[in-house]
Amino acid sequence: MKILSPFCRAVNAICNRQAGRRTLLSQCGMCGAASDSKHQPGFGLLFDIDGVLVRGRTPIPAAKKAFQKLVNPQGQFVVPVVFVTNAGNVLRQTKADQLSHILGVPISQDQVMMSHSPLRMFRKYHEKCVLVSGQGPVLDIAKNLGFVKVVSIDMLREAFPLLDMVDHNRRPKLPSSAIANLPKIEAVILFGEPIRWETNLQLIIDTLLTSGNLSTAHQNLKFPHLPLLACNMDLMWMAEAHSPRFGHGTFLVCLENIYKKITGEDLKYEALMGKPSELTYHYAEYLIREQAAERGWRIPVRSLYAIGDNLMTDIYGANLYNRYLEERTARKSKAVAKVAAGTRSSTALPQEEDMDNVWESELAPPSATSCKSILVCTGVYNPRTEVPPDASQAIKETVFHGHRDFRFDPALVEPGHIVQDVDAAVELIFEREKFPIQ
Repeated sequence: MKILSPFCRAVNAICNRQAGRRTLLSQCGMCGAASDSKHQPGFGLLFDIDGVLVRGRTPIPAAKKAFQKLVNPQGQFVVPVVFVTNAGNVLRQTKADQLSHILGVPISQDQVMMSHSPLRMFRKYHEKCVLVSGQGPVLDIAKNLGFVKVVSIDMLREAFPLLDMVDHNRRPKLPSSAIANLPKIEAVILFGEPIRWETNLQLIIDTLLTSGNLSTAHQNLKFPHLPLLACNMDLMWMAEAHSPRFGHGTFLVCLENIYKKITGEDLKYEALMGKPSELTYHYAEYLIREQAAERGWRIPVRSLYAIGDNLMTDIYGANLYNRYLEERTARKSKAVAKVAAGTRSSTALPQEEDMDNVWESELAPPSATSCKSILVCTGVYNPRTEVPPDASQAIKETVFHGHRDFRFDPALVEPGHIVQDVDAAVELIFEREKFPIQ
């Protein structure tokens, strides 16, 4: 039996406690002694899933070919890899198992980042009673992230049967009264697009307009409303259909406009997670660093490559994070120059560097200095169009499909490179990094 590293033993312990089962990660693609390869990577790869590796449940042919280049004969990754998806309807381990089956290589849950993964850092809400919306095992997902008191939309509907009245066939057949056995809701978390939009929209609005006490009528509220945290801002995503399908971003558009229409006020978010949020890329970079450290790779990860199919999430997000990294490097250089010139104390330097954003106190500052975007043509972006010879001529976006709270900047939807598929993307990256293909 293969001896697991302390990191993987810890992962197994967590999985066994939370999932109630004993699943060993004996072949996770990450575990093993320090790499004896002469070529240690100074870069990491961030892969989108839908439209890059799969279309719905159908694997994209180039995906398995690409990942054969990314693992050695022992099944270990030769570069740190994180799968960054805006999906939020499954646990990380479930998604890792799916990817392992699709790609034919062992994937650990610690290589998977769902849109809701950064919620682990929002500890101030973990002890509060939270309402969660989405589909899949939302209660298990919330508890896996650290939330203790969780209420689902279905639980809310059961406790207050008179609130869900749009569907005539689901209205109570007999007079009923509320079952007041739920605690007051203190925050709302939106994991992803739900199944019954009218039910979710109604009950979330009710929660916000009653400050979490649904046994009362709507109130003249003092703003801001209850804390609202949303994951996955994708307006559309690519499945097996010929054209993109509605994503959670479309649901958010509905919720925002209903709230504004009723109250005259803008819906406010405590946090927006998932691509293109900088928070998401910072968390992904943290996972890249963790992998590199586990493998014993001593070269700092300076470059990230983000491969995606959606201009408004994958490309916009990667370019936004790249801008953040460049600005951070510039600030650091200026601060060092001031110290060298004797105009500033060196003791003030680390705090200014490390606290650029709140999440840096949780994850430590990034080591990367760039995040390069690569667009593939197998998903949302022009899947039936020839690859343009010049990326600068390819994207002329006239309609902003991004979230309301993200300012449209044409420069942020210009991919660094455009390639046909994910296999071509991996070859391009290895060529740029002068890294040998397996």
